[in-house]
Amino acid sequence: MNPPPADAAAPRPPRRRVHTRARLLAAASELFLTVGFARTSIEDVCAAAGYTRGAFYSNFGSKEDLLLALFDDQAARRMAELEELAAACEALAPRERARLLVEALLRVEPAETGWILLFLEFRLVAARTEALAAQLAEHDRTVARALADVLERVLPELVPAGASAGQAAAVILAAREGLLARTAAGGVVAEELLAATAAVLSGLLGRAD
Repeated sequence: MNPPPADAAAPRPPRRRVHTRARLLAAASELFLTVGFARTSIEDVCAAAGYTRGAFYSNFGSKEDLLLALFDDQAARRMAELEELAAACEALAPRERARLLVEALLRVEPAETGWILLFLEFRLVAARTEALAAQLAEHDRTVARALADVLERVLPELVPAGASAGQAAAVILAAREGLLARTAAGGVVAEELLAATAAVLSGLLGRAD
């Protein structure tokens, strides 16, 4: 999703604060991926980053806010990669292009496995807390809007006739999350399921040549 134009008169966050936030995010990323969300405390993140709790709370309201910020960063990277891939295979026939793009959206690279397990852990935690579930739902809506924007601009073949880009984005993201839960361990069965899901989804979403 394209961000709104920056207001030239609006004050920018101090460089030191940006650096502090980046270090907290990096420390949290390593801890969450290593020991999990539930077993990582705010104190653990502060100690790993070399900051106090005051520095933490000047950047994030809670451990959950910190994790959602990490998920936002991951989603933004995925959208950028998808746009690059769309440009790279622009010359392909629509159905072939749709298949490649859907598979790229669904595929789990080895480096992503930890993030998948972390997201699934957080999804279960959020399901038991109404306020946290609302936060996660807003994150989901933001990611869906971002994907819908990408679909409208560079991947119209993944928006079937009679559906909106937002609806197509919601279906793709739901399919991706379900597939990730089934294929996190990898292996031959995971590859077979990925191929089957990509074939079905690209056939449903992709427009005819």
